[in-house]
Amino acid sequence: MSHKKEVILPNSAPSAGPYSGQLAIDPVTKQFVNGDITEQTRISLMNVKALVEAAGSSMDHIVKTTVYLADINEWPIMNEEYSKHFSKPAPARSAFQVAALPLGAKVEIEVIAAIPN
Repeated sequence: MSHKKEVILPNSAPSAGPYSGQLAIDPVTKQFVNGDITEQTRISLMNVKALVEAAGSSMDHIVKTTVYLADINEWPIMNEEYSKHFSKPAPARSAFQVAALPLGAKVEIEVIAAIPN
């Protein structure tokens, strides 16, 4: 079995650069949406959904997420929105407060998804 790396750049998600986390970047305008933690979480996860679907997977096949927060005190609010995007059992998750995120973001979400045969 051979595996290869492939760059997935769907029109329905922003192409920001060679890193794996998703920010609240509007896929149409390519502009950062400087909203509250709920809005940034929602947009970040919409971008995640677009990317995993373009790769032939789905939100149900995400096995691990990492959530980077500018303020860990916003975790409960982020979690409320985050929970709306995953069916049970939800993927394994780590969440960390970091010193800063690109563009002054409140949240960045990174995922690992399986691609079903």
